[in-house]
Amino acid sequence: MIPFLKALQAFEAVGTRGSVTAAAHALGVSPGAISQQVHKLEAHLGITLLERGAGKMELTTWGRIYHAEIKKGFDHLANAQHVLSRARNESGITLSSLTSVVNKWIGREIFDWQALYPNAMIHLVGTEREPTMGQDDVDFRIYYGQNSHHQYFVELFTDWVVPACAPRLIETNPPQAITDILSFPLLHIVWDAAFSPAPSWSDWARSIGCPRPPADKGLSYTLSSSAIDAAVAGRGFVLAQLAMIADELKSGRLAIPFDHRLKLSDPYLLAWNRASLQKPFGPEFRRWIISTGKRQAAISAPST
Repeated sequence: MIPFLKALQAFEAVGTRGSVTAAAHALGVSPGAISQQVHKLEAHLGITLLERGAGKMELTTWGRIYHAEIKKGFDHLANAQHVLSRARNESGITLSSLTSVVNKWIGREIFDWQALYPNAMIHLVGTEREPTMGQDDVDFRIYYGQNSHHQYFVELFTDWVVPACAPRLIETNPPQAITDILSFPLLHIVWDAAFSPAPSWSDWARSIGCPRPPADKGLSYTLSSSAIDAAVAGRGFVLAQLAMIADELKSGRLAIPFDHRLKLSDPYLLAWNRASLQKPFGPEFRRWIISTGKRQAAISAPST
């Protein structure tokens, strides 16, 4: 049988704050009320939880064991309150994603959503850290690779990469054959070990039947967006994800001399906190992201 909640609360406060007086101050009651509740709890359990002496109070061995477990319970209650408060918060929806995806894809597509739902507030967060839905302040998460620990998720699309460069890089010496691309400066993308490797220039060279892989030299980036920016600056060719260079291609800042694509080994996925679907615009936002992902899949895939 579970003891009275007030008695548990009083004991937890004493153990956490180190004295009856401090516990009373924290809970807004008298020290006598705290002592009374702790005595009631000890009587219920049939054990002594506190050693009381002249000007001294400390947890007994049983008290330390019991307090550690009681504190976990109160921490869970506090977290439940936090989760509920978040779910009822109508100030906006938080979308977390990989930094490059925010900078080069969904952060650009989001303006279409804004045009459809001008009264919705969306918070974009770019981070490589994978959140825990229901605990972290995240409603939706776009991530790459196989599903990790998310309970609710759906596949969005699998992207393709293609060699792209600034037009001025090849203005005076345009490649005449697809293999000529490998003679230009090459920008490399090496993702964190948590992800499956991004397609490399060696992978691409093999896919076009080049007998020798390109030299392993030049600049390497952990963020795809940084490598794309370097290509825009004329620093070399980049194996760019089609989803991330739509604006650069449209504006003419990047060009694709030979359209030979490689498919990423894993898809992008969308995860969500189920409680977030109770928030204003939550269901609509999920449907919009899924629809946007399907449209991107058709754009990125080679034409057949």
